[in-house]
Amino acid sequence: MMSIIEMFKVIVLGVVEGITEWLPISSTGHMILVDEFLQLKESPAFMEMFFVVIQLGAILAVCVLYFHKLNPFSPKKSQLEKRDTWLLWSKVIVAVLPAAVIGLVADDWLNAKLYNFPVVALMLIIYGVLFIIIENKKANTTPAITSFTQVSYKTAILIGVFQVLALIPGTSRSGATILGGILLGTSRFIAAEFSFFLSIPVMFGASLLKLFKYFHNGNSFTGDQSAVLLLGCAVAFFVSIVAIKFLMGYIKSKDFKPFGWYRIVLGSLLLIYYFFIK
Repeated sequence: MMSIIEMFKVIVLGVVEGITEWLPISSTGHMILVDEFLQLKESPAFMEMFFVVIQLGAILAVCVLYFHKLNPFSPKKSQLEKRDTWLLWSKVIVAVLPAAVIGLVADDWLNAKLYNFPVVALMLIIYGVLFIIIENKKANTTPAITSFTQVSYKTAILIGVFQVLALIPGTSRSGATILGGILLGTSRFIAAEFSFFLSIPVMFGASLLKLFKYFHNGNSFTGDQSAVLLLGCAVAFFVSIVAIKFLMGYIKSKDFKPFGWYRIVLGSLLLIYYFFIK
């Protein structure tokens, strides 16, 4: 049976996942950092899988919050609204393709070579600087794309190309796609929501891939491990709902520069910790 201490660690990891998955500050980077100090008493193979599959809880929050908007079968929608919903889904699928293809090919290499403190810290800093530069550049410009009907397939696939950058840990999937959207002329609101929608097939696919590899390598779940996954996903779900609502309210009147500064500070602290303390 899972101890109180282990349960507390899982809850903390679920809270961190729920907050950082949607804010452009890198959920993977934060999970690696928190695990460095908490360290669940599980095998490396299980933890590698856990850090991905816990995202399912976060994804379910998007499905719940945006169920009507993403449901093309809703009886409350007109035929035009249903058509626009199908078009939105088609753009999401197009945007997912670049990361899906490269992720399948490079998953093992990325895990082996890039999941470490220095890479995460550098990506936090680099993209923090980019957020500040891009927000300053776009400060006095009016977004050309303010609705999903204005998002072309070309724009969608280019946002998907930006999402490929998030395969490097520390980048932030939401951060990469939001930056890409803003650079391509979308409003912050459209960039953020499109990032949320992209996460649904991406994270479901990534979770299924991790689970397949985990079981394919001869692993299985103990009762405690099943409880760890379920608790982590449940906490991530409820915290994600709060985080998504916060972000969408925040960007109505503010930009992403504070997140950029946060990334720079955190990345710098991680480098100091890794090279001088650890």
